Amino acid sequence: MGWWQIGTDSLAGSRFVVSPLAETVAALKTLHAAVGTHPGERAWLAAHLPAYRERLAAEPLDALLVRAALGPTWNADFLTPTPTGERERSFEEEVAAVRDAEPGQAVPQLEVAVGGPVPERLRSAGDLPRRMAEVLAWVWRETVLPDWPRRRRVLEADVVARTARLGRGGWTAALDELCPGRLRWLGDGRLQVNTRAYPPRSVDGGRLLFVPVTPSTGWVSWEGTERFAVVYACAGVLADGAGPVVPEGLGALLGTARAGVLVRLQDPKSTSQLVALTGQGLGSVGRHLKILRDAGLVRRGRAGRSVLYEWTEAGAVLVRAAGPGPAGGR
Repeated sequence: MGWWQIGTDSLAGSRFVVSPLAETVAALKTLHAAVGTHPGERAWLAAHLPAYRERLAAEPLDALLVRAALGPTWNADFLTPTPTGERERSFEEEVAAVRDAEPGQAVPQLEVAVGGPVPERLRSAGDLPRRMAEVLAWVWRETVLPDWPRRRRVLEADVVARTARLGRGGWTAALDELCPGRLRWLGDGRLQVNTRAYPPRSVDGGRLLFVPVTPSTGWVSWEGTERFAVVYACAGVLADGAGPVVPEGLGALLGTARAGVLVRLQDPKSTSQLVALTGQGLGSVGRHLKILRDAGLVRRGRAGRSVLYEWTEAGAVLVRAAGPGPAGGR
């Protein structure tokens, strides 16, 4: 198993960051696999997979490059540069790190990714990082950017949820739930980052970053001994934009929008999470929560700096009594 030795200062100074490039690489991985894990992802694939395949069919060398860079054993390093974590950067700023990667290192990195030699066409192709940056720019422009405001709200909501979990249960709870089955806190400053037999790495003195993405994928990366990143998939309830069905009777009683807020509070959620999940404005969600609290259907509590809402017993009884219904709702 692969694990990192994390110093106390690095762990205390770690932070969650949102990365448009990581979201785009995750989207590329989903397009490449052509498999959606929830209804929202499957709908996105249905909308964008044909154009993606057409794009690669028109550029066979790009198809070879993507297949190699997303190899079965590792991502090519130039595909997944580690975020700086200093400030939130735009996609254009981040993808420059891919474009400016050393061309002479691309083929050796691809050989690591595929676990062997790469096709001769790639070996003699020239500036592969620049070509990969152009593929990523297409994926960003055509498949991610049109939905970026919603994706960003979901990512920020996930950060709020993880931070709250960290405040309640410490790093053990926060990290064990980040990537179930792959990432877990081993104790004594050791963080398991994958299940592969890789040698341990020291993160003592380096910056440790946690980067959420909405597709159901993830990876790790590092930049020397300075920066280390764990890219992880958002919690399923956040990543899936379809959301639960609002029972028809409950929608008629409370209004579909307000009922859509209520049905999502079986587990504690913040206002920002509810904004991301419902697509409603912050003011609207706030008003719905106030009315639901006044009616005794939800209660409010704190987890660290976050304010979280969840059902009261009355709220749980009302939602469960209403049962499933045909009326969808956001």
